[in-house]
Amino acid sequence: MPTRDFRKITMSVPWNIMLLTVGGTIYAFGLTAFAVPHELISGGIFGVSMLIFYQTGWMTVAAWYALLCIPVVIFAWLGLSRRFMLYSIYGTAVTTVAAQFITFAAPVDNPLLAAIAAGTTCGIGSGIMLRSLGSDGGLTMISMVLHQRYNIKIGGFSLVFNIILFCFALVYRDLNTVLYSIILVYVLSGIVDYSMEFTNQRKVAFIISDNAERISHEILEKLHRGVTYLYTKGAYTNQERYVILTVVHNYQLKRLEELVYRIDPKAFLIIENTFNVLGRGFSERKVY
Repeated sequence: MPTRDFRKITMSVPWNIMLLTVGGTIYAFGLTAFAVPHELISGGIFGVSMLIFYQTGWMTVAAWYALLCIPVVIFAWLGLSRRFMLYSIYGTAVTTVAAQFITFAAPVDNPLLAAIAAGTTCGIGSGIMLRSLGSDGGLTMISMVLHQRYNIKIGGFSLVFNIILFCFALVYRDLNTVLYSIILVYVLSGIVDYSMEFTNQRKVAFIISDNAERISHEILEKLHRGVTYLYTKGAYTNQERYVILTVVHNYQLKRLEELVYRIDPKAFLIIENTFNVLGRGFSERKVY
């Protein structure tokens, strides 16, 4: 599939609805199947909902989450883009409904294994949702607003919020449960980070060759990637030449290598990792 067509798909409403639906369902399944049976606490607004439910026994975790998200949505609506908010509200609704109706409890007796399983499953679900033009709602929306208005770091605010949450949990829950919950959140965060890096990572290539124009033409024609010339001058040889700069997808790296050395076996090729590339042919900027 051409890159242009795939970008058009990723920007479409059905694609983003699909990501939010699948991700929200997986996230809710991880909590209800692994965390809730052992009374573990996840981070964020969902974690607050779980703590309230464990202490009061009123309603359900999903119901508490829906109630707590109402003021969050009102607060975030004033500071974030309408597209991002509408997608995020849908993601919140999917997670709430899924958590309400998924009643399966995984037959895991060890709370440590349950924490790891919950963190892994929820991390996968959250990672899928964050690949959309929306979010998983809750604490993410609050973090975005504070970042937009006061330049407060998103990760820093989430960390402080969860520290306060677990301090409250220590008052009402036993230490072992809180420690298992911290493991859950740690695993969840790691899985989210890994999933974002895995899908976003690209390769930056610098190519030094006497056949720069021919290599550039081949990259444009065969790999359909953009090329930029960097004007350079060798320190030892004092020779002026162009260095090729291009960015390719991970799966195109081997083809790039074969293309370069087929044209110039003496070429100098430097490959670097880059976390994210925004622009034509790659990721679209996510507007919050």
